[in-house]
Amino acid sequence: MADLPADHRMLGFGVAAAVLLADQISKWWIMAVVELPVRGLIAITSFFDLRWVENYGVSMGFLVAGSNRERWLLVGATAAIAIGIIVWLWREKNRADVVALALVLGGAIGNIIDRTRLGYVADFLGPHIGGWYPFLVFNVADAAITIGVVILVLRALLAREHKAPAENIDAV
Repeated sequence: MADLPADHRMLGFGVAAAVLLADQISKWWIMAVVELPVRGLIAITSFFDLRWVENYGVSMGFLVAGSNRERWLLVGATAAIAIGIIVWLWREKNRADVVALALVLGGAIGNIIDRTRLGYVADFLGPHIGGWYPFLVFNVADAAITIGVVILVLRALLAREHKAPAENIDAV
């Protein structure tokens, strides 16, 4: 992909802001309008539920914060990662990478806000197949983070494929 002009940061921070806004509005709507924390579960289709989960850990329940101290350690660690992503995004010139980093950044900030404000991350999107839940319950921020990471990994793998190793024809 072509290099972006110096204003590539506007694209990145705009995408991050849009993700953050969509995440926080969806969580407000689920909590205040739908009242999912009270209702717990709303079956939408045969393959999708709104299911209230208070996630005290990170991805897939890993690193569960069992105390207030651990909660703030998670907030600090996530904030440090977000700062690293901001630096990377600031320096990045490739449009696909800028968008991918922005997706991760917006999602990370959305989940930091939850953990700071609520003490947990609010998850509510529950895809399933019958009674089988192949995915954990997640939110807009989690989806953005996942999509951003997948884009970054795929681009890194594809870049490797295009750089074929030089053959050593002088080998003995």
